[in-house]
Amino acid sequence: MVSRADRGIFAEWWWTVDKYLLFSMLALMITGVVLSLAGSPPVAERIGLDSFHFTTRHVLFLIPTIAIMLATSMLSPQKARRTALIVFIVAIVLMFLTLFVGQEVKGARRWINVIGFSLQPSEFMKPAFIVLSAWLFTENSRRSDIPGNIFAILLLTIVVALLVAQPDLGQTMLVVIAWSAVFFMAGLSWYWILALAGLGAGGVLAAYTVFPHFAGRINRFLDPGTGDTFQVDTAMQSILGGGWFGRGPGEGVVKRILPDSHTDFIFAVAAEEYGILVCIGLVLVFAFIVVRGLSHSLKNEDPFIRLSSAGLIVMFGVQSVINMSVNLNLVPAKGMTLPFISYGGSSMLALAFQMGLVLALTRRRFEPIRLTAGLGRYGNAAKAGAV
Repeated sequence: MVSRADRGIFAEWWWTVDKYLLFSMLALMITGVVLSLAGSPPVAERIGLDSFHFTTRHVLFLIPTIAIMLATSMLSPQKARRTALIVFIVAIVLMFLTLFVGQEVKGARRWINVIGFSLQPSEFMKPAFIVLSAWLFTENSRRSDIPGNIFAILLLTIVVALLVAQPDLGQTMLVVIAWSAVFFMAGLSWYWILALAGLGAGGVLAAYTVFPHFAGRINRFLDPGTGDTFQVDTAMQSILGGGWFGRGPGEGVVKRILPDSHTDFIFAVAAEEYGILVCIGLVLVFAFIVVRGLSHSLKNEDPFIRLSSAGLIVMFGVQSVINMSVNLNLVPAKGMTLPFISYGGSSMLALAFQMGLVLALTRRRFEPIRLTAGLGRYGNAAKAGAV
């Protein structure tokens, strides 16, 4: 048991971090391992690997994932901002290099080999970008000599250009939504709201016109008869086949022909083997993290902490909603992982950094005004006693 009298780094962290948020995230990680056991063996067997190849790697990635999240959660707001700046610069450089020396998968260059490890730099760029944008918006309101809004827009332009060049339109949309949420909370005018809405609509139209795969996904969603909808249809069969209580662990049938059952469609596997009730419980855990995180953000008086933590939580929530909505055929198909549940090394490590920042920024801290007032009273009493 950690004593409240202990003034060590770990003790201070333990008594100030939101344990409900912390254990909710750990619960998602453990659930991810369980669902990896259910969803990954069929995929591994289809490509000639050991049945538990992806599960083993998932568990191995879980160790640095937890370490990164805990280490990041111990940062002060100032160190969190500086760390985000370093991560952002490195990620942007790697994203640029990826366009030339990255691995091409299904016509996109999103991965780069770093010291023998296949890395997706855009995953790490996202949380760092949101924190830096929040800082720029904050500085814009604090100091009239710093055009923070303009710099934030320039950063967004760079990020969007690199993502579209890969291309990765799903991540582009996710980043723009989170950035827009931060800008909105920073107090943008209706002029900006209308301008951003117009740019967003124009961007979607341009993507539909320029990128055939994006247009194909939209068309298949609106009219399934226009293309191949095997994966989405199979996911729906998997969900419906599980019913309320599921077929039982390891008893899934439809999952065996679901191509991405260990990544984008692991939610469907959860429904088939454990039932809709378990999926509802999973949704409630995600909802709890989002609501509690936003509650902390709105209560904080520091604008930087309020904007950055809220932006990170919005990005986490939107990503979760997109993944589950794709599984339920509520939105066009998009390759996006379910946070801490889907298999994926870069995704897990980047999410650990992202949610570690949330834990760091939402930690309880002393209020300087009250502390000063208290010292003032004691100081005056001491002076009176001295006289």
